[in-house]
Amino acid sequence: MSTVSATVLLHGQLDQPVELTVEQLRDLPARRVEVSFDCRTSGSQRHGFEGPMLWDVLRAAGPRIDFTRRKARLRYLLTVTGADGHCAVLSWAEIDPEFGGQQILLATSIDGTPLDETGPQLVVPDDACGARYVSGIQAVWVGSLPG
Repeated sequence: MSTVSATVLLHGQLDQPVELTVEQLRDLPARRVEVSFDCRTSGSQRHGFEGPMLWDVLRAAGPRIDFTRRKARLRYLLTVTGADGHCAVLSWAEIDPEFGGQQILLATSIDGTPLDETGPQLVVPDDACGARYVSGIQAVWVGSLPG
């Protein structure tokens, strides 16, 4: 019996907007992180996540960003939206190795449990609060501020 794998749409200012399954995300180079964060409703949380870095996933989709212009990259934003409508906003500079270089993941498993059916989870290891740990991700949008 096969399970249906959830998908995540990568769209916005990308050369190759694409919809990827959790299984396809799992085929990308993965990182494993152990994190702890505070959740307002569930208290202190500690989990192990595994999945590709958001930076790698988006670079493969070809963001329409001039990488020779550092300051121009600072106007790009990312929105990550979950199945429940929860949305988190990140700046491109947070994931760009020439700026923040954070190891933010699109996790394909939590504590060894695959997320194929529910969808990937955004993992922001440096956050003390779990509000940006968006679960059941359905879409990641990349776009720039006008100006």
